[in-house]
Amino acid sequence: MRFGYACINLSLPSKLKTCRLGTVEKEGMKKVKELTISNFKEVLAILQWNKAHDILFYRVSSDIVPFGSHPILDWKWWEDEDVLQITNEIKSLKTKENMRLSVHPGQYTVLNSPRKEVVTNAILDLEYHNRLLELVGGTDMILHVGGAYGDKEKAKTRFIAEYDQLSEAVKQKLRLENDDKVFTVADVLDISAKTKVPVCFDIHHHNCNEAKEKETKAYIQDVLHTWEGIGTPKCHISSGREHKKDTAHHDYIFLDDYLAFAHYISDYEVDIMIEAKQKDKALLQLRKDIQNVNFTEM
Repeated sequence: MRFGYACINLSLPSKLKTCRLGTVEKEGMKKVKELTISNFKEVLAILQWNKAHDILFYRVSSDIVPFGSHPILDWKWWEDEDVLQITNEIKSLKTKENMRLSVHPGQYTVLNSPRKEVVTNAILDLEYHNRLLELVGGTDMILHVGGAYGDKEKAKTRFIAEYDQLSEAVKQKLRLENDDKVFTVADVLDISAKTKVPVCFDIHHHNCNEAKEKETKAYIQDVLHTWEGIGTPKCHISSGREHKKDTAHHDYIFLDDYLAFAHYISDYEVDIMIEAKQKDKALLQLRKDIQNVNFTEM
């Protein structure tokens, strides 16, 4: 099992650089390249820190290339020799240490929107994330289904139709996650059955937005089957900020939340992404907490 965390390292600390659209319009692609190179160097530094702390799973930020999927960007950053020099270092480290790298397009990347321009922009963003993963040797692109738009079943059908139009490179990396308000793990499994997209199970989202047709363990078994022939399943864990079903994330992972999840996955090999405000510090704390548990007495 590999534990991972997302985007920012608070121990270094790391800081990704971005800019306003007006800055790009004023200073051009030279400024975007400067920021992009700086951000990839941050990723390399984070991975080197991760290696030193035996952390082999990491989510790369979506903000590496400012305006990466925006029409203003006419620079082919994925072919730039200076970019390739630093990304080759990242990929080499990733390969040597058997790291797992993922990305998670944001809330505005909605593939099942009834608005065509939203879907078009979503596809552009998925292609951007695909290029990012290709350069660093990443494997997983996590996505939510999107909105229900008044009819969840039609929204699921619309997702499937738009999925069929994606490039094979994006399809190969896409993993579909259950969310905390609309699409349960049962909904996501329905889509997976028709698209063969592996399911990334989020236990906290499931607690907040529970599918009740089966026991949780049965759903997890179904989820893990979606990864057959693809690789080690990827799961998410977080703790509610104020209470168990609070959709906002806590700074850390409560040990009880982890142990409850571990009960379901103890017979399987999975990688777990920690989604907590304290990032790497939350991972290190959870690992320490687990080491102090006497499992023989449980």
